[in-house]
Amino acid sequence: MAKLVECVPNFSEGRNKEVIDAIAGAISATEGCSLLDVDPGASTNRTVYTFVGPPQAVVEGALNAARAAFAIIDMAKHTGQHPRMGALDVCPFIPVRSATMDDCVACANEFGRRLADMLEVPVYLYGEAAQSENRRSLPTIRAGEYEALPEKLRKSEWAPDFGPATFVASWGATVTGARKFLIAYNVNLLSTKEQAHRIALDIREQGRGKDQPGRFKKVQGIGWYLEESSVAQVSTNILDFELTPLHAVYEEICRDARELNLPVVGSQIVGLIPLKAMLDCADFYVQKEKLFIVEEEHKVRLVISKLGLDSLGPFIPKERIIEYMVEANQDEGRLVSLSLQQFVRSVGARTAAPGGGSVSAAIAAMGAALGCMVGQMTYGKRQFEAVDGIMRRLIPPFHQAMNDLLLIVDADSTAFNSYMERGGPARGAEEGRGSSTVPGRESRRAVASAPGHGAVRQRGLQIRRTGEGEGARVREHERNK
Repeated sequence: MAKLVECVPNFSEGRNKEVIDAIAGAISATEGCSLLDVDPGASTNRTVYTFVGPPQAVVEGALNAARAAFAIIDMAKHTGQHPRMGALDVCPFIPVRSATMDDCVACANEFGRRLADMLEVPVYLYGEAAQSENRRSLPTIRAGEYEALPEKLRKSEWAPDFGPATFVASWGATVTGARKFLIAYNVNLLSTKEQAHRIALDIREQGRGKDQPGRFKKVQGIGWYLEESSVAQVSTNILDFELTPLHAVYEEICRDARELNLPVVGSQIVGLIPLKAMLDCADFYVQKEKLFIVEEEHKVRLVISKLGLDSLGPFIPKERIIEYMVEANQDEGRLVSLSLQQFVRSVGARTAAPGGGSVSAAIAAMGAALGCMVGQMTYGKRQFEAVDGIMRRLIPPFHQAMNDLLLIVDADSTAFNSYMERGGPARGAEEGRGSSTVPGRESRRAVASAPGHGAVRQRGLQIRRTGEGEGARVREHERNK
């Protein structure tokens, strides 16, 4: 499967539509880049762009965007609520699919070097690409912001990683790096900027200083006021949503707001969010309130409702969840997107893939779907209410197995095609070295990691055991009536 990297450049312009569109156009025109989201903010005077593509393509897209911005953004005239130090303030690279953090570090280094050479501006590395520990944190590098940059550049400890230590008034400086997926998440309050900032100081990792650390690891925070929406916000960056989940930040801010008698009026995601972050949040509320929800779509809707993500504007999952955005651009080549007739004919075609692994996964997925169907047709009906508890336990594993097996339909064929592209068994034989060559070893690893028959059998046994166990309980219940 081709490597996919996300790039999220933040440009210091959120009010001039012509400038915003020009930068978006430069990204969209770059071969291999898919622009997923453009999120401007008037009060912050900042626009967050999100695009994906192969590693080399996203580097080119970011450079093209910077080239366009250089001619039309003047930092000497910039004002806004968000901390900033440059026209292209920050440009992180994030692994999405089949890409590693090392791939993204390489992207950041290439981008930083080429940007500095192209525009003759100072560039700093942060996050996983940082050359020293004191430059890992973006707020540390950006301390003092644009206004302090002339003095900072004169200090040897703040020499840029790329480019001259020269103050370019129209541009400032750019920070680039590699990181995990960051969620830009803001909670709305009917309060003052100062009250929102007070809460932000308590929850962010930095806290109020070394002697008063905040409550959450990997969370940055600030309070500000959105004039266009007439609300204050506790604005956060969640740097590791698996360590500090979305719902934890929201619930803690709500708790602090209640203590200050401040109403919370929803929240806001800026840019895109990973599906896992949404589903983790849904699972929290499902467990907390003892709900029964298995459909992914319903879980997403639950989170939108609980967090009030549509309070400042519509939250459309297909336009805000990164996996949905990527899938929308790539559905055409997926086996599971074919009609049943097309899939069967593709199996019968004169090609080795899709083959047995994909077929067995598809059949097993249908079997799991039948189990799910029976459970859903039983649950919630008055005549079967005595077994509702059993159905609550039975439906989720069948539903999950159905989804997991559908993924294997494509994964098996992808692994086989990768094996053949690397030469398969033929290349080593042609070279007279059997499969001991590097391509041969890579081919064997590709096949070994393929999730075909073995994974299907394992998943099938799991749901069979689940079905037999819960089925026995249903039969016992019927006998005891």
